[in-house]
This record gives sequence, structure tokens and C-alpha cells, in this order.
Amino acid sequence: MTHTEGYLKFSCHLTTEALQIPTALFTPLNHWRRELWLKHLISSYPDGIGYGNISVRVPRSNQFYISGTATGKIPELDQTHYPLVEKCDPAQNVLWCRGHIRASAESMSHAAVYEANPDIGSVVHIHNRELWERYLDILPTTDKTVEYGTPAMAAEISRIMSNPAILDRKIFVMGGHEEGIMAFGKTVEEAARVIFELVKN
Repeated sequence: MTHTEGYLKFSCHLTTEALQIPTALFTPLNHWRRELWLKHLISSYPDGIGYGNISVRVPRSNQFYISGTATGKIPELDQTHYPLVEKCDPAQNVLWCRGHIRASAESMSHAAVYEANPDIGSVVHIHNRELWERYLDILPTTDKTVEYGTPAMAAEISRIMSNPAILDRKIFVMGGHEEGIMAFGKTVEEAARVIFELVKN
């Protein structure tokens, strides 16, 4: 398997600046990212390509802080590793963000989840082949022909998120993105615990 994770498939316009992420957002975001990293659900492959990411919504907006590109191999992140995604235009395949580094290659997918429901406060994307194979087509699953990080994936996530049942499950499998699973919740803790419950079962 050739790993293409971590490569941006959209145009990313980064405004480089120092950000001050509010403590109420940063503390749980970084804590649960660390917990996911310790279980290798966010990490990097032997070839150095990172995988997995986590984000938190800025309250009352569609903006969000997300772990930046190429951070999967870093055990402990700090504020410089979380750019702010200000705007996404899936139709034009363009994203605008601020911070020290570019937003994750999965930012379009996170944006589509947030766009689907204003109550969603956090999104987690992990990689785990065993879980992916076990729950493919068992949990809600995106079209297997749709690749990650593309306008088509954003549209596919919008489609799957329109099913009211998925708001109860808070999780779906990315059919066209091997090993990829996404979960969400009102808080970072809730989104992370959806993943950990899957791991326990």
C-alpha cells in the first residue's frame, strides 16, 4: 500500500501569523489528541507519512482549529501546530487558514461535518486497519470510489451526514480512504470517546 496521507489535494491559502487559541478550546483539544496518539490512532507510518487529525469548532461559527499537516509523528503538540481554518470552498477546492503551518489534508472533510450540524463541536479522524475492515459497510460508510481530501469527499460526507441516524452514531467509515474513520461530538471528549468505545468493542 502506498501512503498518500498528508498530501494536500486542495489549494491552501495560509496567512502566517501567531495564534492565541483560547484555553477552553486548546486544553481539551491537545489532551485528547495526545490520548489518540498514545494508542496510535493518530501517528505516522514507518515511511514518515503522518495520519489522523483532530479539530475543534470555534463557537457559533464554521471556523475550526485543526492539527496541521505533517504533525502525526509529533508526540506532544503546542499551539503552533493548530492552524485556524477560516473558510472552505469545496466547489473550487480551496481553503483559507491562519497560523504557523498549513491545515491538515483532511480539513475539507472536517468542514463538511461541521457544516452538516451546528451542534457538532469537534471532529476526530483516525486510522486503524483492523477497525476499518471490521466496520466497513457495518457503520455508515462513504462511497468507496471517493478519495479523501477532495471536493467529492466533502460532498459525500454532506450526503451521509444528512441521514438523521448518523447523528446518533456519531461515526462513519471512509469507504474510499483505507483505514480512515471519522467521529464527531458536541465536545472533543465526546468525539474521542466515540472512537475509544469502538476500540473496546
